[in-house]
Amino acid sequence: MSVVKVHDKEFVPFISEATIQHRIKDLAEQLSHDYKTKRPLFIAILNGSFIFASDLFKQMEIEAEICFIKLASYKGTKSTGHVVTAIGLDTDIKDRHVVILEDIIDTGKTLYEFLPQIQNQQPASVKIAVLLHKPEATVYKFPIDYCCFSIPNKFVLGYGLDYDGLGRNIREIYQLHDV
Repeated sequence: MSVVKVHDKEFVPFISEATIQHRIKDLAEQLSHDYKTKRPLFIAILNGSFIFASDLFKQMEIEAEICFIKLASYKGTKSTGHVVTAIGLDTDIKDRHVVILEDIIDTGKTLYEFLPQIQNQQPASVKIAVLLHKPEATVYKFPIDYCCFSIPNKFVLGYGLDYDGLGRNIREIYQLHDV
């Protein structure tokens, strides 16, 4: 077993790079089909979703746009319970078909607080596409329209997800090692 140490914690392999890429290709095909006549706007939530958004967007076979916002709610391995907007949306989304790209949804608080801001701008539609969802941890309920992987309620890193700033560049997804 290949163990990765980040800061003071050890992580073990969880989802391989090949499995991630295969699932992203499938998701891109589904989104390309669902939005073939709509020219959607993808809103990627930084920092965590940047690799997911990049890989997904490269696979898209339709006209689409992408922009980025920065919302944060994590410190260490736990959610702080507070959502901070560090970089806001600077694109007009009125009457646009919007797809929000998120790296992970656990409690759901980040998107729960962000969705009303999006709805207030009167988009034609809003859908959510997420790389990872932790159903056991979800407190704030809203529809998740596209999900690559449902996972147990364990802390993960790699493929854009971090632990106190490190680990985003790991090509696979690792989970916290239970000792």
